[in-house]
Amino acid sequence: MADETPRVEAPPHPGRWRHLRIRPSFLAALGLVLFFVWWRMLAMPGSSYRGALAAPGPRMKQVEAELRRDVEHLAGTIGARSLGAAPQGLARAADWIAGELEQVGYAVARLPYRAGEAWVENLEARRPGGSLAEEIVIVGAHYDGFGHSPAANDNASGVAASLALARFCADARPARSLRFVFFANEEPPWFRSQAMGSRVYARDCRERGERIACMWSLETLGCYDPRPGSQRYPVRALALYYPDRADFVAFVGNLASRALVRRTVSLFRQHAAFPSEGAALPSWVPGVAWSDHASFWREGYPALLITDTALFRDPRYHTTEDLPSALDYPSLARVVLGLEAVLAQLVAE
Repeated sequence: MADETPRVEAPPHPGRWRHLRIRPSFLAALGLVLFFVWWRMLAMPGSSYRGALAAPGPRMKQVEAELRRDVEHLAGTIGARSLGAAPQGLARAADWIAGELEQVGYAVARLPYRAGEAWVENLEARRPGGSLAEEIVIVGAHYDGFGHSPAANDNASGVAASLALARFCADARPARSLRFVFFANEEPPWFRSQAMGSRVYARDCRERGERIACMWSLETLGCYDPRPGSQRYPVRALALYYPDRADFVAFVGNLASRALVRRTVSLFRQHAAFPSEGAALPSWVPGVAWSDHASFWREGYPALLITDTALFRDPRYHTTEDLPSALDYPSLARVVLGLEAVLAQLVAE
């Protein structure tokens, strides 16, 4: 029979642990690793804007009114726009976006492709380049929504911002070629599938051998909240470096797109009086690859996500409460005006 009497272990003698003192060389190595992570992934040029926001001028008021009108039309008048839940809404949204672009002089290419048993289309509007025409800058946004959601922030806000930038550039003569692309089927069940609109488009660009110098994915841009604790992060350690207030716009890329992220953030901070944060993170970090920019990463192109961080601050994300009335249009207008200045410089360099 086994002895079942409980045994009590004697506490370890302090002398046993004296040899585990942390060596200075280990601390130095750890410090170098942390510095490299900070420098490689988190450090951005310039400083995020802090302080009171300037009173809106006539141009800002005009942009704000246009953004509000466009979001209300997409998410209010049209409403749900999803191939599965609301295919008629998706088709109406495509027609409306094409019409808005044509009104300011673009010749819109409607690029149909098959998704399951149905057909959907990406939309493309171009401004030809000059001395650097072989280099292409793409501003993209998906126009579908999740299920039956009105999808005002995700992603009527991104579509409205892209349309505002397209109107701004309608008469431009850029050095680099400029494209505005509106993608179908970003939302589940098409996300990361071969029938995701940006996946189809990026793959076609690679097959044609096109040289894409920059791709912006404008995604959920209308939610801002200055209250402490309103911003969350996919990795807890990021909260040690970034603000806990959801009052900023984020520029997010993968490690291969680090130079593009830093350049975009630098220019935005030079031209926009609005808080901004940037990061170049591994694509496996939750949220980093959750939009159309990741389709371009798969083809080896530099791309970044410009966002309010979506579900990490917006409680209405992917719900029927994602309504036009919930968006912060003054802040969205400030972001768009900053992006106008950045885009003008990127296509002219």
